[in-house]
Amino acid sequence: MSLILFNDLTRKKEAFVPIQEGQVRFYSCGPTVYDYFHIGNARPFIVFDVLRRWLEHEGYKVTFVQNFTDIDDKMIHRAHKENITVKELAERFIAEYNKDADALGIRRPDVAPRATEHIPEIIKTIEKIIANGHAYVSEGDVYFDIKSWPRYGSLCKQNLEDLEEGARIEPGEKKKDPLDFALWKAEKPGEPSWESPWGKGRPGWHIECSAMSSKYLGENIDIHSGGVDLMFPHHENEAAQSEAASNSGKPFVNYWLHNGFLLIDNEKMSKSLGNFLTARAAIEKFPPLALRFFMLSAHYRSPVNFTPEGLEQAAAGVARLRNCRSDLNFAAQTRKNNNSEFDLQKFLSELDELDKKFSASMNDDFNTAAAMGILFDVVHLINTTLKENEKLPEGFFQASKDALESYDKILGVIGPEESASDNSEVSEIESLIAERTAARKSKNFARSDEIRNILKARGIILEDTPQGTKWKKELV
Repeated sequence: MSLILFNDLTRKKEAFVPIQEGQVRFYSCGPTVYDYFHIGNARPFIVFDVLRRWLEHEGYKVTFVQNFTDIDDKMIHRAHKENITVKELAERFIAEYNKDADALGIRRPDVAPRATEHIPEIIKTIEKIIANGHAYVSEGDVYFDIKSWPRYGSLCKQNLEDLEEGARIEPGEKKKDPLDFALWKAEKPGEPSWESPWGKGRPGWHIECSAMSSKYLGENIDIHSGGVDLMFPHHENEAAQSEAASNSGKPFVNYWLHNGFLLIDNEKMSKSLGNFLTARAAIEKFPPLALRFFMLSAHYRSPVNFTPEGLEQAAAGVARLRNCRSDLNFAAQTRKNNNSEFDLQKFLSELDELDKKFSASMNDDFNTAAAMGILFDVVHLINTTLKENEKLPEGFFQASKDALESYDKILGVIGPEESASDNSEVSEIESLIAERTAARKSKNFARSDEIRNILKARGIILEDTPQGTKWKKELV
């Protein structure tokens, strides 16, 4: 089964056919770096990270671009409030974004362009739009002329009459129509500005993504993703201005993908409701992998309701996955032999069937919820096999380990192996475990409990089994 994606441009599932065979040009909207990103932002960052991984798993060479918006009204206001420059603010929160994204297992993009580093490309794009008759200059501002673009509204599926209801020209705006949007904003006192053919000023929000995506991916790209809240006006405006600039007749994007809203206790997140939560705050309370697990447990297009109970369940799910790997590794050290009675071929066949189901789920509009269910079926198969067989052949352990590694390379919900930070720590832990084993044999239970508590305080969890004591690091 080939990959099928729900294309928001056509509102239907379509077989994915790349522009260039074997390659995918993928643009995903990144953060505006005026603060820590919130858990609503975390959802697209995580789910489209997994789509990128899946495309690579399927053999595509993916060029993944995710921008940083480092100049806009929010950034200017925050910088003024803190009495620092907009550039200083951007540097700080780009670093904080990378810190939180790394903790959540979100891979760095191939290109992470900043708007302020692409002013010449932005100006050139605006000049093309003006030359093609789809923008106008008004007292140093440049606006996109909505009425000149008949396809406007094709992504959000609304006509101009509906969109114009309630739209108005704000004080200080010098545009012809309430729906016209700024490509370039004339300089204001105290704001960063750059020289342009229309006077000093700064770019509008939407034009930044058009200029940067076209520079790194070309005028026609395969996939553009983001949250559903960006569909209008941001992505609608991006599509209009990008196609107006190219004037080639080709679509800006072939497949538009949008993830559903994230709710908190069934309400939309907002600072006014007091339910605003940053990803940083969430991963200070819960293991980062639990947040990643939670985001992938629902289909990306469905709304998802965030609750502490949901995060606790997700943390338990991650623990179950990690425990399976830990048990497998321990059994490989203590229970491996050439068990000729074990039907290895039957086990491999069952793994293969589950792998086919996993692929079918991922190829069916990127259904991570179903794929996660298949991963737990794999865990159940491994755990049951370990429980029912005292000794197992090398082939079982290798195939099981390969399966878990393969799925985690795509989903990223199991994380790195539990290990100590260096060999000396490993030796110290194993020495304490050996001392505890000796204490138990001599019925010195006080010393045995003391050692368990010493290790627990260091985040080391012990489990006594018939084959010996195994240890793992606590999930944090």
